[in-house]
Amino acid sequence: MTRDTDRDLELLWEQFHATVNMTSAELRSWLLTSASGEDAFTPDPDLDLDELGRGVLHVLGKRRTDLTREDVEVMSKVVDLVGEWAAGRPAPGGPDGAAWRHRLMSIGHDPLKER
Repeated sequence: MTRDTDRDLELLWEQFHATVNMTSAELRSWLLTSASGEDAFTPDPDLDLDELGRGVLHVLGKRRTDLTREDVEVMSKVVDLVGEWAAGRPAPGGPDGAAWRHRLMSIGHDPLKER
């Protein structure tokens, strides 16, 4: 890797970890809860998890030096999506507030959680 690429990766790593404010345990619990739905769990609950949410869990369990190209793509996508979705915050108490928060939580960002 070049020096610029190393610096870009370091910045993305920092942005990702500043953006994802849920622990891996919190995110996994949330994903399993939201995946359970009315039909409860399948024999393999991981199969029902949101793909991007699973990617976030995977990255949270890694060291920066062990990242793959796919991990970098997940981190970049999450940083971009949280920025985009957070900007579209519905009015407080509005009917879409819970759905908005749940969508953000599915990729590791709880907008109500303080860091």
